[in-house]
Amino acid sequence: MGYRVFRDSQGTEWQAWDVVPQLTERREIERRMQSIAIDHADRRRAADRRIIKGRRPALTAGLDSGWLCFENGGEKRRLTPIPNDWMRATPDDLERYCQAAKRAPRPSTAAELSDFARS
Repeated sequence: MGYRVFRDSQGTEWQAWDVVPQLTERREIERRMQSIAIDHADRRRAADRRIIKGRRPALTAGLDSGWLCFENGGEKRRLTPIPNDWMRATPDDLERYCQAAKRAPRPSTAAELSDFARS
């Protein structure tokens, strides 16, 4: 994974990095076996320990082979496919890539992430 920081022509500092999902992150079926309750004190009340119930959301079409992520303090964007030269690109080139990238949601809580996954 590469990582870059650059300033655009407006003076905004952006972070850029590439994201390539692993096969384990792209799973589409539940692989957990039926759990057997063990009699002991435990703060969990349910067998499922995940915060968000249900299947993981599938990757949006086109993102399964990875994307270039751009983020500043208040905005996140994704560009796909990842440009081959992005690690060597000039700040002007990075700004063009950033402008071409699509805005991405920034869920900040489990509840917001769950709402986003349903939409």
